Order: sequence, then C-alpha cells, then structure tokens
Amino acid sequence: MIPSKGYAVHNAQDKLAPWNFERRDVGANDIIIEILFSGVCHSDIHQVRSEWGPSKYPMVPGHEIVGRVTSVGSAVTKFKSGDLAGIGCMVNSCGDCGNCKEGHEQYCEKGKVVWTYNAVEHDGTTPTYGGYSDNIVVNEKFAVHVSDKLPLSGVAPLLCAGITTYSPLRKWKIGKGHRVGVLGLGGLGHMAVKFAAAFGAEVTMLSTSPDKEKDAKRLGAHKFCLTKDAAQVKQFKNYFDFIVDTVSAPHDYNMTLRMLRTNGVQICVGIPPSPIQLTGQLLLGNSRAITGSSIGGIAETQEMLDFCAEHNIVSDVEVIDISTINEAYERVLKSDVKYRFVIDIASLK
Repeated sequence: MIPSKGYAVHNAQDKLAPWNFERRDVGANDIIIEILFSGVCHSDIHQVRSEWGPSKYPMVPGHEIVGRVTSVGSAVTKFKSGDLAGIGCMVNSCGDCGNCKEGHEQYCEKGKVVWTYNAVEHDGTTPTYGGYSDNIVVNEKFAVHVSDKLPLSGVAPLLCAGITTYSPLRKWKIGKGHRVGVLGLGGLGHMAVKFAAAFGAEVTMLSTSPDKEKDAKRLGAHKFCLTKDAAQVKQFKNYFDFIVDTVSAPHDYNMTLRMLRTNGVQICVGIPPSPIQLTGQLLLGNSRAITGSSIGGIAETQEMLDFCAEHNIVSDVEVIDISTINEAYERVLKSDVKYRFVIDIASLK
C-alpha cells in the first residue's frame, strides 16, 4: 500500500481536516501521480454533505486533478515518469459496453463507472479517494496528458468545468453562424463563454447580476442580458439557436425556452435540486428541445485539453492553501469566487 495524506471528512456534518490514509499499490496498468493542483467543484460540497446521498465516508474530495507521473506499472505505454497528467471525474468503467467502446465511458451501460472519489473500485471493497491529497493511483486509460504550455493551476478545472461545457458544444457542432446564450456566470458558465466564443459563435451572457456584464465581455461574450429586466429579456425572444444552462439553483425554464428560435436547444449542465417544471407548449410550438449533458469521455477530454493548449484557454482561478478549504466552501456557496478555487497541494506538505 502507498502512504498518502490529504484532507477528509468522516460524516456529513464534518469539516475537512488533515487525514493520513493509504492508496492501493501500483498495478501493471497503473500510474501514480504526485498531485500538484486540485480544483474545487460545487459538486464536492454536495457530496461532502451527502446532499446527493448517501455518501461514503471517510471522503477525500476532488476530481479536477493535475500532477506529475512519478511511477508507472510494468505494462504502461501511455505515460512515463516525469510526464504531466490529469484526472477528471472518473477512474474506471466496464470498458466493454457500446458506450465505453465509443468513448462515452461516463455513460457506461453496465453502470460500472468508478468515480474519482465517493465510490468503490471494481473489487467492491477498495474506496476511491480524490485530489485533495498528495498522490493518486489510476489506470493509465483514465489519465490524460497535460501540456506544459499552460499554467497548471488554470488547467485543473478543465478536467470537470472545462469538459462539462466543451462536450455539449462539440456534440451540437456549435460554431460560426450560431447564436448562443450562456445562463449563469460561474465555474461552468465562464468556460462555456470561452469555448463558445473560441468556436466562433455569437455569445450572450444571461445573468441576474448586472455587475457580471463587464467580466462576461472580458471572457468573450458579445452581448449581455439582465434576466431580471423583462424588457431586456423580451429583446431576445426567439433569438438563440442554443442556450447552455449552467445554473443548478431553481430558475425559470419557460423564460429561457421563449428565447430559443425554432428548433432551438437548451442544454442543461447544471443539476437542479428539484424536478424541472416547464410549459410543454413552449417545446411543441416551435419544435424546441431541452436536453442534458454530463462531462465527457476520456478521448474527448484529451481533445479538449489539446484545444485549450493550442488556443491558450484556461479557467480563471483563485489559488488557495488547503488549510483554507472550509472557508472556500462557504465562499463557493455565496458565489464569491472568480471563477474556480484551486488548491495548491504544495500547501499540504
């Protein structure tokens, strides 16, 4: 077993605190990564507090991981010691079903996705622990190469916030000639703006906060709509080809559906706490659609990272010491971050 240290919680009411634990040994197809940076995702908070429950404890969160390979198994061909590598939301799947073979491991038909933390390996007993720690052992197939051309702290959130927004934009072939609305300017929203603009679409930020306009345009948005202003919302009636909905809090789906043109699509990447409510006629009347998307497969994640390296795209981050993680969680809940916290794992040492 490999000694490791990180920050963990031991129940749903617990605060994150230092914890020593052990990783499994490096198998023939595994690599061990010395973690350098780990992003803080809102889903970490949900799982720490068992809000998507029931969670598995003890829990070491973190699924936006960037680090350096320090050792490889005897059969590894994809990495060598010294390589930069990243790990996202999952570390295994069945590998045999149609979805896995087509590069959609996140939708494994056999339900054998192993999440990076708050899960159990295929042996049914070994728990997975995430990136709020100094190292991680993973099958080489579920790690991706990271370019040294970009700041690693800004790369870390690409492993979740980045691929979650990149994947549906690519799926729907969004680009030049399309009008795209992005609902919500947070960890996901700011990446959706960056990617949609980089793909050549006209991008409009849809936000309840007027003070978000300047930042949205700095990130690449061409227009801004204050969704609390009925007159501004009316100006965008039947306007968008696509709306990327990044909001996980309750909100008005009827308002955004009215903003879609005929055959327009609203893509939900946020997870609302309660069932979505909408008026069916808004779908039928103009052949609109509402759909969802969850992260991306390993090959697509690598494609996204390569695109970011080529186009100099990273997340806007605030780097923190791990000792301040509990305060960072409270700030996330207040939307007091632009736009992703990233833990400098050197602070753990």
